Amino acid sequence: MATDTPTPSRTAEIRAVARKDIPRAQTMLEEFISGLFDIPVSDLRINQDQYSLNSLNGFFESGDQAFFFKFHQEDGEEDMTGEYYRADILSSAGLPVDQPVHMSTLAGEQVLIYRRRSDPRFSDVLFELDQAPDARATARARAAEADLNAHILSVAKETLQAISPAQAAAEPIHRLFYERLIDLPAGSYPGGRLAKFYVGKRFAFPGGVSLDWDEIADATVRVNGIRYGSSLRQAFDDALTRYAPLNTASAGGIVAHGDAHNANVWYERGEDQDRLSFFDPAFAGNKVPGLLAEVKSTFHNIFAHPFWLYNPEMAAERFEARVTLSEGVLSFETDWHPTPARLALLESKAETFWKPWLAHLKAQGLLPEDWEEIVRSGLFLSPTLVMNLNAGEGAERHNPTSSAIGLGIALAAASRPVDGEDMFSRFFDSVRPE
Repeated sequence: MATDTPTPSRTAEIRAVARKDIPRAQTMLEEFISGLFDIPVSDLRINQDQYSLNSLNGFFESGDQAFFFKFHQEDGEEDMTGEYYRADILSSAGLPVDQPVHMSTLAGEQVLIYRRRSDPRFSDVLFELDQAPDARATARARAAEADLNAHILSVAKETLQAISPAQAAAEPIHRLFYERLIDLPAGSYPGGRLAKFYVGKRFAFPGGVSLDWDEIADATVRVNGIRYGSSLRQAFDDALTRYAPLNTASAGGIVAHGDAHNANVWYERGEDQDRLSFFDPAFAGNKVPGLLAEVKSTFHNIFAHPFWLYNPEMAAERFEARVTLSEGVLSFETDWHPTPARLALLESKAETFWKPWLAHLKAQGLLPEDWEEIVRSGLFLSPTLVMNLNAGEGAERHNPTSSAIGLGIALAAASRPVDGEDMFSRFFDSVRPE
């Protein structure tokens, strides 16, 4: 008898098992990969990786060859349609990307197999610089970042085209933003991760402060004494409108990776200059909305560090934070700050991608008037929906201190300060086209 019930995602099942029983998950993965690609698989090891928030990766042997595997698994993936892992699109356009030797794009069974490399990921290089600043190494990292940005910008300019709302909506990048705000397949809002993590939940902040969603959702926001224009609920509501797939075509479409956070980037050391290259193009496309393509990488490679998003236990040891709610004002106070390496990346991203890219969009008549608000919504969604920042009800990885830091940073990204300036307003002012 026919049924409309979707086939359960095998990658979701394995990822769920891995949270509790790594040895069992490794056995499941050996059988899964061996059966999927008809190759022998042995000595498979899952990496204990703080960056793999929605994925698994690791190594295995096949005969006398060594391989690296990675798969990305989304909530409700079995209900989704469209293509995954279109590495050929990036390579054909001239972007530096590592090509997999085996690939499955079946919904619920997406996995990439690469030949094992000795290169570190850019995320690991920068994590070391966060802990032990080194001016020479930071300069090399910034030069590699600038070179990658030049490739991204060149391809963006060459592939920019006007796209229809339907073409924009067909791109898989929406799984990183809009589809995490809603329940699939019905599309009800608030849903998805927003409902699972925050709506109706109780939040835990430093000093034993405990607050309900209904208490903080509509409160005026202050971060380190600066007042902002959007409340927590308004930031999500605005993002729902701005990132509705049919509303994202105004800045045209480009070839882009879409999810190029630095745990998806190899760092290849050279004699004179180091080089970066992509892998895991789970959300790559050839008509990626022009203002969305580099939003997630901008946040995750810069503002998510040091420590608070990926290493919340380190943030609790190194930083202090305080949250208060008084007379309708939700205040975040923290001594968190970016490291020199992250500030160097921010300057590079502003100078070698965002400023010339926004100027190009404007020259082509494709820069919407509300471009800053659109980008801000993406910066806000990047941390709040990639993992649960709530340290209270339903807490997963975060603690009260890292939660306070993260929510404060996200809310500062969401809207312009009503008074004063911050690192986000300075960034946007530096890239604003003339």
